[in-house]
Amino acid sequence: MPEPRVIMHLDLNAFFASVEQQANPELQGKPIAVVGGNGRTVITTSSYEARAFGVKTGMAKWEALRVCPQLIIVVGDNKKYCYTSSRIMEMMRDYTPFVEVFSIDEAWMDVTHSLSIFGTPERIAYLLKARIKESFGLLCSIGIAPNKLLAKLASDMKKPDGLTVIHPEDVNRVLERLPISELCGIGKKMGRHFAMMSIRTCGELGRADEARLTKKFGILGKVYKQMGQGIDYSPVSPAEEDDEVKSVGHSMTLPRDVDSREDILRYLLQLSEMVGRRARRYGVSGRTVHLHVRFADFYSNVGKQNTLTSYINMSDEIFKASVRILDTLELLQPIRQLGVRLTNLKFEAEQLSLFRDVQKRNDAIKAMDTVNDRFGEFRVTFGSLMNNEEKGSHVISPAWRPEGIRNVDVS
Repeated sequence: MPEPRVIMHLDLNAFFASVEQQANPELQGKPIAVVGGNGRTVITTSSYEARAFGVKTGMAKWEALRVCPQLIIVVGDNKKYCYTSSRIMEMMRDYTPFVEVFSIDEAWMDVTHSLSIFGTPERIAYLLKARIKESFGLLCSIGIAPNKLLAKLASDMKKPDGLTVIHPEDVNRVLERLPISELCGIGKKMGRHFAMMSIRTCGELGRADEARLTKKFGILGKVYKQMGQGIDYSPVSPAEEDDEVKSVGHSMTLPRDVDSREDILRYLLQLSEMVGRRARRYGVSGRTVHLHVRFADFYSNVGKQNTLTSYINMSDEIFKASVRILDTLELLQPIRQLGVRLTNLKFEAEQLSLFRDVQKRNDAIKAMDTVNDRFGEFRVTFGSLMNNEEKGSHVISPAWRPEGIRNVDVS
């Protein structure tokens, strides 16, 4: 019998908008909406004052102004959000080393072994909420439950400034009539598939025939049934435990679920350029390319690697190797997260090529790296990335992780 766990999920309420209101007292108590730079007109998030008028994330700016004419539009500031998020995540680590960042405004904590120091999980939650409010003026909602799935569910039950506890003995009661769409990882599209099977609540999902679910959803059928029962064995994984040492890698939680090959390849190229540039900066090449895919339900994932006959660190070579791996995978759902990693490394001194074309290419890439190192990511990049709206100076996605580009370690 596994040891009972105590998991907390922290959700910073209306994070971007709240940070802006604290930075500018004139915005406090007023309906505001945060948008990106570069002329983008989509609402990234809105204050609770704006939400009362019906302003929602993803809404076009003109539509938001129509439902709330007094709405104040604020261009987002990535640096403020990253700084604040990182500081708050540091506060969380004061109570446990087991902190897993889910997005820039959400994280899980495993406080199972912290209770002997701090007492009850509720006390940890109140201490943390008080520190965040005192230090940053921000409100957060916290859910406490036996696992990550239920803790996330609990934190969504009361916003803003909520604290909800789901005790093990209450799980069945809480889930019995709960719509399955309330569970993290089951969106509207998946909800329609379940509705066609006359499954609308978690209770119905938990009692559903596993063979029927497996026939419909493959290996995910068992996972969905367990979700309906409130079962989740996944650990809280700190960032530093995610990857092997002696590797250079990047992972990206996408702003939206992606299923078209064109979009997937564009993100893969972006990740391959990040990995290649970091590898070249450290003067390393690698023979093994890893590709990791996490699907839209955020619980299902697949990873695969390929060892090459030669060492590489050029972005296009990493990209081609990643695509070859991608073509061997069965993509059962839209993709939410992608990761590319280069391992089996060796350090090597820079050498001039005997071939003029190769040397010109190397010189061009070196110049591109120099510009990007000095002025920021993707100031000079591949033509196919030029229209990628998910990068650049616009506001960062709420799905971004505050450690920034993760999985970077060379030793």
